[in-house]
Amino acid sequence: MTNAEKVAAARDRHSRFVIDSSFVIRLPRRNRAKAGHSSFSARSAFTLIELVVVVGIILILAGLVLSTAGYARKKGARARAETEIAAISAACESYRADNGVYPRDPTANTATDKLNAKTDGNPIPSPTPGNPSGATYPVASLVLYRALSGDRNLDRSVNDADKNFNIDGTALSPPLSQLPQSYFTFKPNMLSPAGGAGTVTAIVDPFGNSYGYSTANQYDSSTGYNPTFDLWSTSVLTTNPPGSGTDTITPQWIKNW
Repeated sequence: MTNAEKVAAARDRHSRFVIDSSFVIRLPRRNRAKAGHSSFSARSAFTLIELVVVVGIILILAGLVLSTAGYARKKGARARAETEIAAISAACESYRADNGVYPRDPTANTATDKLNAKTDGNPIPSPTPGNPSGATYPVASLVLYRALSGDRNLDRSVNDADKNFNIDGTALSPPLSQLPQSYFTFKPNMLSPAGGAGTVTAIVDPFGNSYGYSTANQYDSSTGYNPTFDLWSTSVLTTNPPGSGTDTITPQWIKNW
């Protein structure tokens, strides 16, 4: 066989194995759709159990955050009350140094003498006889406010009008010859109503209730605790102490005894 014949024979064999470029293997349309859907679901979807687990974790974390924030707020309020009670107590000592007595009702047993820390534990005002001590708390605190601030007409400033009033708010005749002495500057958030304006109605603790201020032990030694004065915050509690026997209420208060 000549060389030309050999080349021709090789070309003939090669041509038998060439695949047409237009030939493509295609899946049936239905099979392609199923395959694509299965692949998408496996990569992108969540199962119901996974969603429940994620939601549960979020709820647990939210509960932990809220409880921690509440505890921090309460702890901060107690710390602030302790600081305020210490500062007011120091101001009472300064008042006594100048006046010979602690702030007290000019007329015995009307406000500070009447409020008894041993039995009066609800500072929230309510109609008598529902909670008579609730009405005494703010009145007693106003005696303290007038005495320490010098603002005797409760307008949040010390001016000539204050010369005409005693520390219980009764009229003085003759009036004072000079402005009442100021022993303590009350911050706006220590007074009710809040906002720094309006006639003062009470000295309030960080929990929003009136501070308790009492000279009951001076009036009757069987009442109250200190022979000087009692100053306290009920720390959101509104239950009256038993007066005798086991007392689980006042140990939770923030107080000066």
